[in-house]
Amino acid sequence: MSLLDLGEHRLKGVLRPERVFQVCVSDLPSEFPPLRLLHAKQTNLPAQLTTFVGRERELDAVLALLRRDNVRLITLTGPGGTGKTRLSLQAAANVLDDYKHGVFFVPLATITDPDLVIPTIGAIFNLKELGGEPVGELLKYHLAEKHLLLVLDNLEQVLSAGPKIAELLSAAPRLRILVSSREKLHVYGEHEHPVPPLALPDMTKSPTLAVLSQCEAVVLFIQRAEAANPKFQMTETAAPAVAEICVRLDGLPLAIELAAARSKLLTPQAMLERLSSRLNALTGGARDLPPRQQSIRGAIDWSYNLLDDGEKTLFARLGVFVGGWTYETAQAVCSDALPIEVSDGLESLTDKSLIRPTEGTGGEPRFMMLETLH
Repeated sequence: MSLLDLGEHRLKGVLRPERVFQVCVSDLPSEFPPLRLLHAKQTNLPAQLTTFVGRERELDAVLALLRRDNVRLITLTGPGGTGKTRLSLQAAANVLDDYKHGVFFVPLATITDPDLVIPTIGAIFNLKELGGEPVGELLKYHLAEKHLLLVLDNLEQVLSAGPKIAELLSAAPRLRILVSSREKLHVYGEHEHPVPPLALPDMTKSPTLAVLSQCEAVVLFIQRAEAANPKFQMTETAAPAVAEICVRLDGLPLAIELAAARSKLLTPQAMLERLSSRLNALTGGARDLPPRQQSIRGAIDWSYNLLDDGEKTLFARLGVFVGGWTYETAQAVCSDALPIEVSDGLESLTDKSLIRPTEGTGGEPRFMMLETLH
């Protein structure tokens, strides 16, 4: 009797690949059909611990872009806490079978040096500088013939690495890259897809509990509140307060999750009364999340600290407006001793997802700021 090594394979119910051997005995058959094995998909996408709520339209739009032959670089943009990372992970999971050589997630939130972006991507594939050959060149060679999707998360603090990322796309014709960032990369061939907050209830129509329970923002609050407090129930009495909380928080998923986490201590009605100081109230996020995701102030600070002095001054002055403003009013109110041109500042703050353009009366362009940011 002897053993024939069939190599390592994934087996149902077993976490790690196991080495499989075939027992060979003289005078007995030795040819058998291929083993029915689980083929591991090539990916390092982190498993999600919570359900993906809503976003059907946004998800469909991102998937459509990922499946277009002429789209190679997609950047999901939006303010902090709007759910860009979660949307990118869900989209990546949905197209896992579309990429022969896998889908890989590269977290970049802790990287502040643009020169470290390419080595960080290379580390996902165990690539290191070898014999004087830079990691960037090794990475281009590694990706050159692969049909693969890279998901680059939190790129806003290292935007100057954009040209290097574009070089990877030039070197690997079947590579696609999905980026999440509060600002687009501003490189050739980039397709920006803004990620809006979750859909909010229409409070002017006194919606019923049944209607509210279908609203994305409200559904997220209910699910996270039930996780924090098993006794939480969405009743006709609590429904208006929950809906108003979601509206006050602009439909921002991070803010809603932080508020829902307080359900163990506060009723929705009591929580609503405390939202006048929401930056102080919305704290205490999960300990395994980075600091900028443990409070709504931390999320805003992350964006604010990436501004230069002129942008910070303009952002502060724009806080005097309630209900939005036009270019002319911003010019009249904010331009005194401002170290940048108002038009340049408005464009930059729009790019950084801190303000957003909208159409005013008679088609006149206006700008808005989320109330949480305001």
